[in-house]
Amino acid sequence: MKPKYRLPFFLVIQIITLQVIAYFPELVERCYSTSFYQTVSKMERFVFGKLPFSFGDCLYFVVLFFIIKWLWIKRKSWKMEWKRNLVQLISVFSIFYFCFHIFWALNYYRTPLFEKMHLEREYSDADLLNFTEKVIEKTNEIHYQITKKVSEKVIFPYSINQAFLLNLEGYSELQNEYPFFEYSNLSVKKSLFSLPLTYMGFGGYLNPFTNEAQVNDLLPMYSFPTTTCHEMAHQMGYASESECNFIGFLASIKNKNLYFQYSGYSVALRYCLANWEVRNPRVLKALLPTIHLGILKNYKESDVFWKAYQTPIEKGFLLFYDQFLKLNQQKEGMDSYSKFVDLLVNYYKNKALR
Repeated sequence: MKPKYRLPFFLVIQIITLQVIAYFPELVERCYSTSFYQTVSKMERFVFGKLPFSFGDCLYFVVLFFIIKWLWIKRKSWKMEWKRNLVQLISVFSIFYFCFHIFWALNYYRTPLFEKMHLEREYSDADLLNFTEKVIEKTNEIHYQITKKVSEKVIFPYSINQAFLLNLEGYSELQNEYPFFEYSNLSVKKSLFSLPLTYMGFGGYLNPFTNEAQVNDLLPMYSFPTTTCHEMAHQMGYASESECNFIGFLASIKNKNLYFQYSGYSVALRYCLANWEVRNPRVLKALLPTIHLGILKNYKESDVFWKAYQTPIEKGFLLFYDQFLKLNQQKEGMDSYSKFVDLLVNYYKNKALR
């Protein structure tokens, strides 16, 4: 085989290997997610977490610059040398694909959290209604403890950097109950791409090459802690969006700080209400009057925020990410975010809310 075809051939080998690996989640869990990955991710967070800026975002800038430069140089010769250029592109992608999976993305193939925590997958409307009513009661309770008024929305009193540090307290409490949710070496940054991230409709993302969690710092702050905890769950090696929503919720409500508990419960409640909107709008209509007006004002705050940045670009990126998730073991695509209600309902079937 000619040297120039080795990397493209390696890409084919990688794709086939991943198809096989998908049938052995226990092996991935044991040999990668809870061993090799943990060592690499903690080391990366230790190194890059000390930087006051996002090294990963800077890396993306550099890569984007060289891609544009290469395309500019090749613009005139593309028609005559398209085969050679295509081989070069595939070769570079092959290296990228390998690094993406070895540094993080093999976690897509690990044992599902349902199995790890011995949770059921199915639940009835009665189960969902029971859980939703309990969440409403708990969210109302914490909302009133903070505001002392039913009609006032919660205003988050901490800075972004303070929030990052306080999130560690929630994870520390969660770790005491579930050691496999251990988090160490904080490496969470404000994204340098927060504005375009908002236009794309995202609250944050993980850089799989530096293990830095990037959070959109333009978000309404009442939900900021849970969004951050979601990205921190990705850092721990959980790839599923529903699982990270679930872990982020637990880390938020385990926090002794009321504002962080409110963040977790209010986000979970909103997902439950969205679930009812699809399942039975009449139930949703009956539930809404039982929720404090101040909580609904926080939801309105989020709606106004996202609508201000709504463009056709967002739909394009969400469609792309939907396909990306489906290609990476998340068959529901973007709907996998809301699947965390399944985890919540089954987790609390025999438990009381904190």
